[in-house]
Amino acid sequence: MQVKVRFAPSPTGFLHVGGLRTALFNYLYAKKIGGKIILRIEDTDQTRKVENAVEHLLTTFESLNIQFDEGPNIGGCNGPYYQSKRLSLYKDNINILLKNGSAYPCFCTSARLDNIRKILTANKKTIKYDRHCLKLSKEDAQSQMTTEQHVIRMRVPDDGEVIFYDAIRDKVSIKCGELDDQVLIKSDGYPTYHFANVVDDYFMGITHVMRGEEWLSSTPKHVLLYQYFDWKIPKFIHLPLLLNSDKSKLSKRQGDVAVENYLQKGYLPETIINFVALLGWHPKNEQEIFSLPELEKEFSLKRIHKSGAVFDIEKLNWMNGQYLKNIPIDILMNYAKPEFESAGFNVSDTRKFKAVIKNARKRSNTVLAMIELSTPFFNKLTFSKDELNSLRNNSSKLVLKYFSDKLSKKIIWSEEEIKSLVKETGESTNVSGKELYSPLRLSLFGTYRGPDIPCLVDILGIDESVKRMISHL
Repeated sequence: MQVKVRFAPSPTGFLHVGGLRTALFNYLYAKKIGGKIILRIEDTDQTRKVENAVEHLLTTFESLNIQFDEGPNIGGCNGPYYQSKRLSLYKDNINILLKNGSAYPCFCTSARLDNIRKILTANKKTIKYDRHCLKLSKEDAQSQMTTEQHVIRMRVPDDGEVIFYDAIRDKVSIKCGELDDQVLIKSDGYPTYHFANVVDDYFMGITHVMRGEEWLSSTPKHVLLYQYFDWKIPKFIHLPLLLNSDKSKLSKRQGDVAVENYLQKGYLPETIINFVALLGWHPKNEQEIFSLPELEKEFSLKRIHKSGAVFDIEKLNWMNGQYLKNIPIDILMNYAKPEFESAGFNVSDTRKFKAVIKNARKRSNTVLAMIELSTPFFNKLTFSKDELNSLRNNSSKLVLKYFSDKLSKKIIWSEEEIKSLVKETGESTNVSGKELYSPLRLSLFGTYRGPDIPCLVDILGIDESVKRMISHL
């Protein structure tokens, strides 16, 4: 039997880092053992649906090079399944549970349910439904279903316990007395997550359910449903929580959690995949930098951690810096070009843009940092009063005039020739050290600190370099 996994997000906003981790682990496991992964949009809660959320999701996965193996054909690609288009399937299967007594209709009003919660809370008891409607005869219940608004609840066994096995936590058991009679079908006719999830996983042939640890407490309810239908239970893998640096659960209250935000900030897709793969999983050796194909070969369920994984932004920055320094320059230029253009920079000169990227990637951890570092190469330089006075003193003028005169005499200069010219300028003007380098770098780059003079001349070109220097003479 072929292994099949799924990623099943709700369309309630942008892709959360935790959601990406779940999708990625499912993807890597499927690729490792020759299985399939499908995308299923769990949109049965229409009140929480966010417009264009699915489109953003698909665009993000496309940027990350994560492709799904099965689904409705949309434009030649495998699109997602939508639960909202499968309502007849849920209706057919809820009828099975109603007939065998594993589910029952509930006609209680919101006011009554609120009152039950208040009483149980006041008495410090577990909040669960009191089964008021379970007392109705089958005939009365069926009659009321045709005329009154209702939900359908799962009937949890009165005693005993639910036992299941998790690949990370081994045996898990919970007493039935701790479980609520979960709502399976809401009053609007739509299924709840718990019911649609199980029905879809069965009919889609899902063999392994890999999801976040927060769903562990819901799994006993799902196991009961499998048992009520007499369906084979899939293997469960609950991934460890993602944590902030203070060990609290990762949330947007303490920083960005949307994958799109990190892409917009200039973190490379390769970095994000690599970084997220190491959140709660470790390779068999000390290697930290992995390509996606390498992760597909290396991934193993046995090396998933049980304890929470800290989202370390410093490590993400370090890792992105490693990718910026080592990724092929042409690929990095393709990533950076639209971001530089959005910043208002003209990057049509491919030679100059390539030189800019070569310089910036040595000194930056993100593409946005590369843009900030590269701004002096594209914008007109501005100077403070003190900087202007520094450029206009006698020694600075001697240096700028000599260097610019010599530089303008040739079209092509090598790095070594520029270094020799700097040395020659110092000897001829009798200026050395800070007084030699400061006016050159300040006039070319707008700051006293920055790239070496040969790098600045190479990026700006001879004409622009000369123009910037003589403007202060």
